[in-house]
Amino acid sequence: MIEATNLTKKFDDILAVDHINAQIREGNVFGLIGTNGAGKSTFLRMAAGVLKPDEGSITIDGMDVYENEAAKRKFFYISDDQYFFGNATPQDMMNYYRIVYPEFDVNRFDSLLKSFGLQKNRKINTFSKGMKKQVSILCGICAGTEYLFCDETFDGLDPVMRQAVKSIFANDMEERKLTPIIASHNLRELEDICDHVGLLHKGGILLSRDLDEMKMNLHKVQCVLKDGMQPEDITGLTILKTERRGKLLTLTVRGDLNQVEFVMQQADPVFYETIPLSLEEIFISETEVVGYDVKKLIF
Repeated sequence: MIEATNLTKKFDDILAVDHINAQIREGNVFGLIGTNGAGKSTFLRMAAGVLKPDEGSITIDGMDVYENEAAKRKFFYISDDQYFFGNATPQDMMNYYRIVYPEFDVNRFDSLLKSFGLQKNRKINTFSKGMKKQVSILCGICAGTEYLFCDETFDGLDPVMRQAVKSIFANDMEERKLTPIIASHNLRELEDICDHVGLLHKGGILLSRDLDEMKMNLHKVQCVLKDGMQPEDITGLTILKTERRGKLLTLTVRGDLNQVEFVMQQADPVFYETIPLSLEEIFISETEVVGYDVKKLIF
């Protein structure tokens, strides 16, 4: 488990990470969402031991990370800013990481390079941005670590490659309990892979929830009510948001799905149906409740 306690980092007078408390459990995909400057990369760099916290602590399986070799062997950090040795090839990077990570899977790395169409003896500085990102991801996957820190990992990948990487993540989570922590400014990229999502805003975590829990507790109801009936007349329905297009109402409601269905049946509308909310819609609803406009924070 990764645990941050009152984690704080300042750069001169800029408070990049503001007393964050968070727990990231093993075997889950943790999505760290936020705008540029929200503190995502700074959080990951402290988790990776690149930066030392000014206050508080961050531990991996109970070990402090900063200047701790044993802790650092537990994760691989894929930075948003790709770095490779000068004139290095994928083969050179593999040889280096084999020394750092004893569990590095050489055969799998060669196999994945071929699958992704990457030449292992071609200089990486001749690769495109997306190809460089692929090399970093493959190094991270094959390192055999328990945790994988990903900073805007899907940025620069085409849709096919994004799905391929997500499939590899899912396979390694199943096979060896890999725990990816993915920082992104794009909710849509993480919707189909994350188990838990944290929203960072101005250096602090505004919201941190299990995705399944949020989906089970929030629902969208489209309905046409009988003439003269208003949404507030539906007894027992906790309505967070109402949108109207002619006679068609779209209600965002909180509560157990079976209870919502029962209440709507009792109201006897002309028509109704319940529709799953997207991750984006869930966050908009949850953040509006606490006084934030998530559309301004993220999109």
